Amino acid sequence: MPLMRLTFRIRDAVSVRFGVRRIGGSGREPGDNARVAEKLGSFLVEQSTPDLLVLNERQRHLDVMTCISTQGAELAITSSVVTHNRCGRAYMLVAGPAHRLIVRTLLRRLKCG
Repeated sequence: MPLMRLTFRIRDAVSVRFGVRRIGGSGREPGDNARVAEKLGSFLVEQSTPDLLVLNERQRHLDVMTCISTQGAELAITSSVVTHNRCGRAYMLVAGPAHRLIVRTLLRRLKCG
């Protein structure tokens, strides 16, 4: 996804000026199995079973936890963000709406595919 790579580069270029770690996008290939305690992109895999994936990212400005689960033909994605300071709150003002758009787009593609 060229657009995703571009958005990660822009995010990293802006965020690094505020002391936020670069994420650079996912380093795993499609189809790789996520293993507990390994990295999946910038996220730490907390739990990985055939029907549940729990990812966590802790940074100075915010913590993110995302759960992806399946039950039959249903897919659920739940994310929680806890901000720690002004930088985290400012980041989420931009990132929150962008993430909702990205997830909706990816789910639409999944549904149509």
